[in-house]
Amino acid sequence: MTILDRHRREIPLYIMLLVPVMLVLVYSYGPMFGIVMAFQRYETSLGFLRSEWVGFDNYRRIFALPDTWQVIFNTFYIASMKIVVETLAAIAVALLLNEIRSAFFKRTIQTIIYFPYFLSWVILGGALRDMLSSDGLINQFRIWLGFDAVSFLGIPKLFPFILVITETWQITGFGTIIFLAAIAGINQDLYEAAVIDGAGRLKQTWHITLPGISSTIIVMCVISMGYILNAGFDQILMLYNPLVLSTGDVIDTWVYRAGLQHAQFSLAAAMGLMRSIVSFILISISYYLAYKFADYRIF
Repeated sequence: MTILDRHRREIPLYIMLLVPVMLVLVYSYGPMFGIVMAFQRYETSLGFLRSEWVGFDNYRRIFALPDTWQVIFNTFYIASMKIVVETLAAIAVALLLNEIRSAFFKRTIQTIIYFPYFLSWVILGGALRDMLSSDGLINQFRIWLGFDAVSFLGIPKLFPFILVITETWQITGFGTIIFLAAIAGINQDLYEAAVIDGAGRLKQTWHITLPGISSTIIVMCVISMGYILNAGFDQILMLYNPLVLSTGDVIDTWVYRAGLQHAQFSLAAAMGLMRSIVSFILISISYYLAYKFADYRIF
């Protein structure tokens, strides 16, 4: 078959690709023209082409603000905790699910823990606000036990941990899928040999299961580095309030307030561009590390 004949046969596939390619161009690459706002004193009445060009002045203004470094620290702090806790929780739940022998019970547990992943933070945020408010379910139970009511979402030191715990609860079930697939790929003869040698389930898990999925764990941890600046915008937006801005305000919420609430489009674009560049660098580094230590690559 000649190259021309092969391309003729593939024409329907190229036609099928037209729609998704056009969507990506229009909704992903087209808006990137707005990056110029990061280097302008943008005014909506003048538009992109006539707004004053100010170079890196917007970045100087951003880093002159008193809360900028706190926002960057909050982003790294919350995102790092989420990556560590969520990865450990997914591994632990996958190992526990692997030990369940009843297929019906295992499917039931999986359905229960997967369900929160498919709920938006609009729904989850409203439910959590009702539960954690001063007159919510948890505080009613505390009062019944004789304790005072506590405004959990109004305590700055506690807020980052609430974010980590609630997102771990939401995402852990779905995160176990990859680790369960990795466990299923382990040679079962190893377990049979371990049983003959007298190894119990705990030793089998420690000496066979964990080493067997170690490459998957490395890949997932390293790839997570690329999302170190993604602390969960939708979750934080639904849960935070002015009382916890000192510990709960992250880059995404800062950009949201600066751009959409205060119409500081140039500052918001500058901060967003900086976040994207740092994320791209971290993703590139994580991909290189994943290839170097786990032999993982897309192409």
